Amino acid sequence: MNKGKALRAGDTIGLVATSSPATEEMLNKAIAGLVELGFKVKVGETCYETYGGYLAGTPLQRAGELNAMFADDEVDGIMCMRGGYGAPQILPMLDYDLIAQNPKLFVGYSDITALHAAFGQQAGLATLHGPMATSDIAHGLDDWSKQYLLRAMTRPEPLGPIINPPGEDVVCLVEGQAYGPIVGGNLALIATLMGTPYQLDTRGKILFLEDIDEEPYRIDRMLTQMALGGLFNDCAGVVIGTWTNCEPKKRKGFSVWDVFQNIVVPYGKPTIWNVQIGHGAFNMALPFGVEATLDATHGVLAIEESVTV
Repeated sequence: MNKGKALRAGDTIGLVATSSPATEEMLNKAIAGLVELGFKVKVGETCYETYGGYLAGTPLQRAGELNAMFADDEVDGIMCMRGGYGAPQILPMLDYDLIAQNPKLFVGYSDITALHAAFGQQAGLATLHGPMATSDIAHGLDDWSKQYLLRAMTRPEPLGPIINPPGEDVVCLVEGQAYGPIVGGNLALIATLMGTPYQLDTRGKILFLEDIDEEPYRIDRMLTQMALGGLFNDCAGVVIGTWTNCEPKKRKGFSVWDVFQNIVVPYGKPTIWNVQIGHGAFNMALPFGVEATLDATHGVLAIEESVTV
């Protein structure tokens, strides 16, 4: 995999708005938070844009700015301002050769799942599923998530075992061991990419999944789509993150736990539940595209390779 360099104090983070807009107040708080962490910040123009009410600039603007951040020698790493919606729109407009030739640490989650998948498969770039500027840093990261984010961003060494905060137990759904690179992210975005040139390739890989504000019947639909597309048959193992506000509301019945038991567990792939990564109170950084070991029997996911050099 291509890898960006580990960041140091004083390095410049390029801030990009690949999806939805944010308020200027939250953007200023995010910039101040990154400066407090020891970084300089280069803010993309789309971070101040709103297009159509739910997009931060046109697709062409957002794609052009992201390409430019990778090409910019002054930028040492790239962090997304927030998720929301819009990243899938820009996938055909990105210059994957340029990105492969100018690898940089790229950080984000949620809607950014589309970019993680495309960068990994089209540019061979290892990326970091982790907290974003206005979504997380502007609100003040909890110490647990901050520790994992800074370790992954600044130390060119494997993270080792991903250990949950106290009081959050990892649960084994299917025993066994799996080895391979980690891929995945937000369930809704992975489902969105199905049947496209950017469909997630899970062959021999450990698949990570999380989501927010989705009822069990909708999660069932998306997992079923993935199952019909062969993603669970192909993967080596499954890591299940947080499912914030995903209780049944309109249709009482199955819980998210039940849905995973019904759809994913029958594949018999080593599977763990409740790793504190995603839209929950904690959001530990998770490298994508690097080697990892999943010991589902003992509930341990260990990152065996650094996401940076």
